[in-house]
Amino acid sequence: MNILITGAAGFIGMHLAQRLLTQGHAVVGIDNLNDYYAVSLKRDRLKLLAPHANFRFIEMDMADRAAMDALFAAEKFQRVVNLAAQAGVRYSLQNPHAYINSNVVGFLHILEGCRHHGVEHLVYASSSSVYGSNTHMPFSTHDNVDHPVSLYAATKKSNELMAHTYSHLYRIPTTGLRFFTVYGPWGRPDMSPSLFAGAILEGRPINVFNQGQMQRDFTYIDDIVEGVLRVMDRVAAPNPAYDRAAPDVASSDAPYRIYNIGNNQPVELMTFIETIENAIGKKALKNMMPMQDGDVVATYADIDDLQQDVGFAPQTPLAEGIAKFVSWYKSYHCGIRS
Repeated sequence: MNILITGAAGFIGMHLAQRLLTQGHAVVGIDNLNDYYAVSLKRDRLKLLAPHANFRFIEMDMADRAAMDALFAAEKFQRVVNLAAQAGVRYSLQNPHAYINSNVVGFLHILEGCRHHGVEHLVYASSSSVYGSNTHMPFSTHDNVDHPVSLYAATKKSNELMAHTYSHLYRIPTTGLRFFTVYGPWGRPDMSPSLFAGAILEGRPINVFNQGQMQRDFTYIDDIVEGVLRVMDRVAAPNPAYDRAAPDVASSDAPYRIYNIGNNQPVELMTFIETIENAIGKKALKNMMPMQDGDVVATYADIDDLQQDVGFAPQTPLAEGIAKFVSWYKSYHCGIRS
C-alpha cells in the first residue's frame, strides 16, 4: 500500500515507518522539523529511513492547506497515520497557539485530504492526557473525558470529536489511539527517560515531581508500533450494537473507534527511576518537587477492547525496555558502546 505518516521524523513515526517499509509498503513521511526539541535528532531518525527505496520524505507543515491538498491529490494514499502534533503538556501552558495550528488546523487538513481522496482508513494519535482529572482506574475508553487539564489534552480530545464528525458525515473510517507514556530508543529528549538518564550519567540531580507520588503506564516503543500496525489493518466499522439512547463513547454507528494503547501495568515513578539507575549502574541525585500544573498523578490503560479486536498485548517488561533504551542513549548521546 501507499501510506502517509505524518510526524515521520518523530519518535513513534520513525519506528512505525521502519516496520512498514520492512513489510514492503511505500511510505511517504512528512514533518515540519520544528525546533521544539533538537532538530538534529529528527534528522538522524530520518537517516535511518533514507536508504529504503520505498521511503520518501517531504518537509511540510500540516497547517499549510495548499501543500496538504496537493499532497493528497498527487499520492492517492490508501492509509494515513497521523502522528504529527505539537507535543508536551507543560509547553502548552507557554505556547498555546502552536497547539491549535498543528493539532487542530493541521488535523482538519488531514481529514479533508481523506475525505476528498478516498483514503481507506485514518489512524491518528490521541493521548492518555485526554483523561484529565479522571480518577477511575484503569482509564477506559468508555468513560467520559470532558475534563482535560491542559490545552494539549484538549486538542487531542478535539481530534477525536473532529474525526467522529467526518466518520459520520462522510463515512471515513477513523481510529484514534490514546498512547500511554511511550519510551525506548530514539525517544524524545524532553521526556522523563532521557531527562533522567542524562542527569544520572552526568551526575546532575533529577526533578521528581509530586514528591515521587506518581504512576505511569510506561509502554515500550515496539509494543506501540505492533498495536498501531494491527489497528491499521482493522479498518474501523460501525458498531452494530451502538445505541443512541445510551451511546458508547468509544464507538459509533459511524465507522469510528477509539482505543487505549498502553502497557496495562502502571509503574511507580520511584520504581521507574530505580530501573534506570540499575541499567546505568549509578544512583540518581533527586530534587523532590511539588506537582506541576497540567500534570496528572497516575495513568493506567484499560486495553481490553484492543486485545479483543486486534489481539494486541504488550510484551516488553520494563527492565528489558529500559536496558535497551539506556544502551541506545549512552551510544547516541555519549558515544559509549555497551
